[in-house]
Amino acid sequence: MQWLALLLLPAVLARKNVLFLVSDDMRPNLGAYLGPDFPSPVYPTMQTPTLDALAKRSLLLKRAYVSQALCNPSRTALLTSRRPDTSHIYSIGPYFRKYGGNFTTLPEYFKQNGYRTIGMGKVFHPGSSSGNDDPVSWTDPYFHAPNNYVIDHLSWEAVSEEREAQQPLQDTLLADNAIKVLQDVAPKAKSGEQPFFVAVGFHRPHLPWNFPARFMDYYPLENIRPPPNYFAPVGMPTVAWHNFSKLVRFKDIKSLGLKDIGNINFTFPHNLTLELRRAYYSCMSFIDYELGRVIVELDNLGLSDNTIISFWGDHGWQLGEHSEWQKQTNFEDATHAPMMIHIPGLTDQGIVTEQLTEFVDLFPTLAEAAELPKIETCPENSQNVTLCTEGLSLMPLVKNPNTTLKTAAFSQYPNENDGDPLTGKAVMGYTMRTDSYRYTEWVKFTGGKKFVTHWNKLVAAELYDHTVDPQENYNQALNATYANIRKELSAKLQAGWRKAMPVGETLSH
Repeated sequence: MQWLALLLLPAVLARKNVLFLVSDDMRPNLGAYLGPDFPSPVYPTMQTPTLDALAKRSLLLKRAYVSQALCNPSRTALLTSRRPDTSHIYSIGPYFRKYGGNFTTLPEYFKQNGYRTIGMGKVFHPGSSSGNDDPVSWTDPYFHAPNNYVIDHLSWEAVSEEREAQQPLQDTLLADNAIKVLQDVAPKAKSGEQPFFVAVGFHRPHLPWNFPARFMDYYPLENIRPPPNYFAPVGMPTVAWHNFSKLVRFKDIKSLGLKDIGNINFTFPHNLTLELRRAYYSCMSFIDYELGRVIVELDNLGLSDNTIISFWGDHGWQLGEHSEWQKQTNFEDATHAPMMIHIPGLTDQGIVTEQLTEFVDLFPTLAEAAELPKIETCPENSQNVTLCTEGLSLMPLVKNPNTTLKTAAFSQYPNENDGDPLTGKAVMGYTMRTDSYRYTEWVKFTGGKKFVTHWNKLVAAELYDHTVDPQENYNQALNATYANIRKELSAKLQAGWRKAMPVGETLSH
């Protein structure tokens, strides 16, 4: 038996570790995204040196889209590689194993293949949304850092050095724990005895925006500008609107006594708009710093040459664009999010792709990058299939970043005022991003025992032409000039993701 162990040792040593990094509510306003795929501009440019450096040695996915712009549905889709209409997760609270199926998750798959899987922070949406962080996915007890600032009930807070020393911020504690975990797993990983999958889910820049005050120095208030489109899209149907009135729960906003918060075309006072945007930027730089601490420790431990690093933010966030705040819409600023994958030996020189990709693609990509058994495409009804994917491995983009893997990316969001899609009648907004357009149809939807999309019961439509209107300010759905384009896009949207693959791809079994 000794000779067999020696024979297998090189293969064991070759197994790549995974450092799985997550951020909450992060827009892709990173330096690495500058160019045609950069989201609505912000001034001054956000300072994110860690992520910009990681992007330079990664497969940078400049047009990656989430399945739904809300924490639980988006994270469930990425971590199970099943879209919301399969997981039946459309909101905060429901757990996919109860309402969708007993699906194998990404960390669980690595666990099944001999990895030590350790999670901390916000990876799955915590609490009931994941049965308390989906315990079956992990080999070790889960870690959560306390939030010592939530009791302040402020939308943002620049924390002094003195208070930070007495009450470390939640994401600082999380980075501290990640460093300790990497130190713990390093010996067995380096010897080849056991590879690791370490997932670190940072909480910011989710509200409330708490950050060390020094990060605000990057962003003098006089340099901050309001959004360039502080108005709802012309011709936008009301069903597309997200009412952000819950922001009034923060004491600093409530104290202003503002009326109509969250209504269409409501705008915060000028100075408050600038302060909120600056706080978000500062939080971005803070999280970039904490990410840097973790990645530096990986280097210090000599693990970088054999560790895949993936980074993603669970969805975008609106900072006043379209006079919207938060994320719960189908607009570009909500559905477009950062994602990058560093694979030692393959992406070291940096690979940039502007091909359309989706967050459901990450699971099969990491599996292939780590040389685990291939994950097959899900059949039409996969409720009883534990392991499959509704995405595609993105590894072909490593060889050729111009490879077209799909001709559209799909997202969805239920209207918040028209019922619960999990249990009854609702209105669902299905949106599709192609190279040139975003097209959305809001249709009647029935949940419960059977989940049915009633495409023939159209409530409203949106069509934004990104070739001339990249900020999605003008809905062209009722413009006769776009009638033929709308007809084509409608057929493509209703045909769904399986048909949005290049000719020759076989995606059903």
